Amino acid sequence: MNPSLLVDGSTVAGAILVLALAAALGLALGSLRIRGIGLGIAGVLFAGLILGHLGVRLEEHVLEFAREFGLVLFVYTIGMQVGPGFLASLRRSGLPLNLIAVAVIVLGVATALAIGYAAGIEAPALVGILAGATTNTPSLAAAQQALKEVARTQPAVAELAPQTGIGYAVAYPFGVIGTILALVAIRTVFRVSVEGERKALESGLAAEVPQLTRANLEVTNPNLVGMNLERVPLLSQTGLVVSRLYRDGALQVARPDTLLRLGDVLLAVGTRDELDDLRVVVGRESALDLRSLPSAITSKRLIVTRREPAGRSLGELDFPGRFGVQITRVGRAEIEVGAAPSLELHYGDAVLAVGHPDDIQKVAAELGDAPRDLNYPHLVPMFLGVALGVVLGSWPIVLPGLPPLRLGLAGGPLLVAIALSRLRRLGPLIWYMPISANFMLREVGIVLFLAAVGLKAGDRFVATLLHGPGLTWLAAGAAITLVPLVVVGALARLMRGTNYLTLCGVLAGSMTDPPALSFATGLARSDAPALAYASVYPLTMLLRVVAAQLLVLMLMR
Repeated sequence: MNPSLLVDGSTVAGAILVLALAAALGLALGSLRIRGIGLGIAGVLFAGLILGHLGVRLEEHVLEFAREFGLVLFVYTIGMQVGPGFLASLRRSGLPLNLIAVAVIVLGVATALAIGYAAGIEAPALVGILAGATTNTPSLAAAQQALKEVARTQPAVAELAPQTGIGYAVAYPFGVIGTILALVAIRTVFRVSVEGERKALESGLAAEVPQLTRANLEVTNPNLVGMNLERVPLLSQTGLVVSRLYRDGALQVARPDTLLRLGDVLLAVGTRDELDDLRVVVGRESALDLRSLPSAITSKRLIVTRREPAGRSLGELDFPGRFGVQITRVGRAEIEVGAAPSLELHYGDAVLAVGHPDDIQKVAAELGDAPRDLNYPHLVPMFLGVALGVVLGSWPIVLPGLPPLRLGLAGGPLLVAIALSRLRRLGPLIWYMPISANFMLREVGIVLFLAAVGLKAGDRFVATLLHGPGLTWLAAGAAITLVPLVVVGALARLMRGTNYLTLCGVLAGSMTDPPALSFATGLARSDAPALAYASVYPLTMLLRVVAAQLLVLMLMR
């Protein structure tokens, strides 16, 4: 029986049913694995193609809304996830990673021009194939806009314009799966151990962000006698923190105004190098372990869940002076940093507080320390962020000699989410998203996007392949997808030794391919692909849009 007879895609209930059916079938298809390799989230695209080919239809505006809204949700949540580590990642390896992405773009355009010339593919179809092969919807929109501009002076171009959309539909499915195949091919050829690459990346990050440790130091330097603890060299200049002090057989909380004496033993927290430098200043390492001594002083990890302390520095909050509680370290995004006075607290930070239980309870009341609050998403900031992203994506960017360019519904929300996740708080608004909420919205977004794309292209996909130049276009799209990825990916691995997980993110970002990113993230069990993806995505998006318009303007002269 024809499935189109079973559902009425023109009704609201019918549209929801079709999208849900495509999602369920696609996710089931994607979960099937052959020798450990499966389609993953890309299975939704193929389920949509199958349903579309079988005659299931949705209203055009419904498909458009589902596709674009799903895309916005996906890229916004990706930006919220990777934003806190984005600038650090960009500083560490931003230029090399963006050069790899630019190489993929340039080689892809060169491949498209060579194939177009050799196979005699007309310009409107060629730019559509390029957009589909690189899974870049904004470049398709940019190309169509440029064709409209050209058609004003060359009316015959209007008759060829539909080829752009068809070329995109033919090339897009392999663009999605081809990127994943390229990642698998690089992994196979170079015999990459994903677990080994993840550990290497973590060890490299640990080297860049040294781990905190502690030391018990005895004051033997007579120059420190009578000096306030806060005036001791290094303590005011680094993230070193002294949490406890042992004197005359008693343990006490170290305060900034504590006057030092010979024989005092300090429990200091910092990096190994910082502690070694402090030992030279203070005196020598003590055989005592202050943490093991019986005392009413204890430590407790507290979570920042109130808005008021978020955005304020530890120096401003002055917990040692107000409550006699010392903050020794702050956990953020799975990284622990020293509790320097200049460090600003963020919503969701975990701080380690040392002091008497009653005093720690006062600090807990000020910080909130209600972990359950982290499970509830802040919806007003989320929707405001999405709205700002749409506005930014729609804002025209004027470049000399070109029609106005736009970041679109992919680039705008991504950049806004990255910026807001770094800002964290603006007045009463807190841009924090629980990881469970982030993951749910991200998966729903990409599923809606792929289901809509598949349903839209399904009715023409088989017909275009079996009649006319469809197979030629498909082969051209496959080459445009695979050649740049495999060549540049192999060179990056051979010449630079780029970590495989980072390389996956760069290649997925250079193709603006969310399903490939989802595949890589699931494979890696790490944020490394997403960080690399976000590092190259903004420049990639701009270059893809510019390249599509330039190709139209150059080839249609």
